Amino acid sequence: MSAIDTNRVLGGTREAGFVSKLVAAVSSWNDARTTRNALNRLTDRELDDIGLVRGDIDRVALHR
Repeated sequence: MSAIDTNRVLGGTREAGFVSKLVAAVSSWNDARTTRNALNRLTDRELDDIGLVRGDIDRVALHR
């Protein structure tokens, strides 16, 4: 039976940093997209109940 070293640190930190930044950017984009879609499905009355108007949706989705 052979042993596998699972505690190995990746050698290419620059590439790993790029990949992790790319994954984070895609994840952030998808979060904003799903938030925007969910808020757009609400009626004006429902948006008013949570203190928003249609013009606020993009700002809220982008966390600004």
